[in-house]
Amino acid sequence: MSGDLRGKIVLLDFWTQGCINCIHIIPDLHRLEQEYPDEVVVIAVHWAKFPSERESEAVREASIRYGRQHPIVNDDQELLSRAYGINAWPTVVAIDPLGRVLGPIAGEGVYERLAPAIGVMADEYGHNGLIDPTPLGELLEIEPALPTVLSFPGKVLADEAGDRLFIADTGRHRVLVATLEGELVDVIGTGAEGWTDGGFAEASFRRPQGMALARDGNTLYIADRENHLIRAADLRAREVTTIAGTGEPVTVFHRGPAAQTAIASPWDLHLEGEVLYIAGAGRHQLWLMNTESGVLDFFAGTGAEGLDDGHRLDATLSQPSGLAAGYGVLYFTDPEASAVRQVSLGLDGRLDTLVGKHLFVWGDEVGSFDDTLLQHAVGIEFVPGSQGTGLLYVADTYNHRIKVLDLDTKTSSVLVGGGTPGLQDGFGTDALLAEPSGLSATTGTLYVADTNNHRIRTLDLATGELTTLALSNLEIATVTMAGVIDDNVVLLPQRVAPGSVEIVLDLKVPEGYKFNTDGLFEFEWSAEGDLLSPRDAARYEARGPEMPVRLTGTVGADSGTAVLTATAVVFYCPAVDETFCLIRDVNFIAPIEIDPAGGSSIRLTHQLLAAEELEQRLGTG
Repeated sequence: MSGDLRGKIVLLDFWTQGCINCIHIIPDLHRLEQEYPDEVVVIAVHWAKFPSERESEAVREASIRYGRQHPIVNDDQELLSRAYGINAWPTVVAIDPLGRVLGPIAGEGVYERLAPAIGVMADEYGHNGLIDPTPLGELLEIEPALPTVLSFPGKVLADEAGDRLFIADTGRHRVLVATLEGELVDVIGTGAEGWTDGGFAEASFRRPQGMALARDGNTLYIADRENHLIRAADLRAREVTTIAGTGEPVTVFHRGPAAQTAIASPWDLHLEGEVLYIAGAGRHQLWLMNTESGVLDFFAGTGAEGLDDGHRLDATLSQPSGLAAGYGVLYFTDPEASAVRQVSLGLDGRLDTLVGKHLFVWGDEVGSFDDTLLQHAVGIEFVPGSQGTGLLYVADTYNHRIKVLDLDTKTSSVLVGGGTPGLQDGFGTDALLAEPSGLSATTGTLYVADTNNHRIRTLDLATGELTTLALSNLEIATVTMAGVIDDNVVLLPQRVAPGSVEIVLDLKVPEGYKFNTDGLFEFEWSAEGDLLSPRDAARYEARGPEMPVRLTGTVGADSGTAVLTATAVVFYCPAVDETFCLIRDVNFIAPIEIDPAGGSSIRLTHQLLAAEELEQRLGTG
């Protein structure tokens, strides 16, 4: 590959997928790529911190999840990181078009530090004919995610009183509203990434994460993680507004009016009365916002990364990403320290670590709190018990398990998860998950955002059975997905006779698949001019359609040509797993020749792809 890079300004981005600072510089790198498309090549070199991060599949999933659009190298043997002397995440190494290493830049603020030098190099090397504008081969690009209903859901919030389940559909940049049984009832956001306030159908987000519901059930607060904002969704008026943040990540947080105060990567929210607690993952702090006065303030953490206990304002945190509360205590996860911690909401303000030892100590152990080890745990939920104690359910994300911490006995145990990524319902360690990240409980049920499986799972707390929630009413959640290839079918010309003609649609699902009855199949056809027109309906809808679909039209001339165009929106799934649903837009272009000797039907046929075939197609462009 070195020959392909000669004549390029190469930026080697040494990153690890769980590092918030690494995530923060991705927009900077994309900006440099966009401003210097012929000159700059970014190569993301994944240098793992945690064992789970070393797997190539985990690197691939993380690259898609965070929207990386450049080549990825998995440095699982640490060959490149050692060769370049890398000792911090993130570090960007710049290499000039002649292959000379210009030196490393560690930390955030990459654009501001690199853009001037890149501008000079682009001018000087370009003037001397030393820039090669040839793009790198497409085989180096990261493929988009499969067109499933959910994409990397990060958090869930169950509202038992209102029979609602809020799902942060993080990879689709939106929030879905469902019943607790999984029937989709509303969508907050267009599904296109951006920052737009307004009605649910106009609002936009960037990789939203945690949510909190107002006591009256009418306002949903949303951590708009990549926009560095807190948004409020009025569930009655169906309007989204921005209530905190400026849209730029803060370097050093300062107290102030929420709408004028910058924050960084809010990952989860918890509401106590009028106080909204914010997991400020991007600055290793907890913040609070008074929703009545609109003031943002410190709550815990100095801003330095660490695992130091003490008074909440003197403690150090490590990328807090999950919040839960009970009996006057706020519990939170610190993923980079693989820790679960607690802080008093009372006057003493004491912050203590329940589980976790150090930023570089992790594992997969249960027992006493002192012996318990986690690996980059993200999600947390509190279920109250008797006499002021209770249970903490923890999404042990990189161990692919749900663990429970008993606050009375100070012991932990594995609830579900086999310790390796997978998708399987069942009990205990026979059940499999893939990087679960969000938890929310109702009476007797724990809802799980099973992030890398693109699913919501439910755990029966009485029986211990883990099942997959089957979403229904899927058509309200369709979205245009950038980079996902529609099925565009151009047919050979067909001869038809004047008079009545039958439009025959025949879509064939792959072997072992079926049309999903939880999604509304839609088919519509049209033709320009008046040579070919619908006789009755030009549109057909059904749940679980039977093929072929037949509609009628009229050919209104004895000769000539026309072009029929048609679109079908299709939901289909493996026959043995209706919770995994593929969504495809199939577009037909069918040229028509009118001839008295022609036939009486126009056939639109197409073979749909299985998930494995579709993934291969997306990966190769």
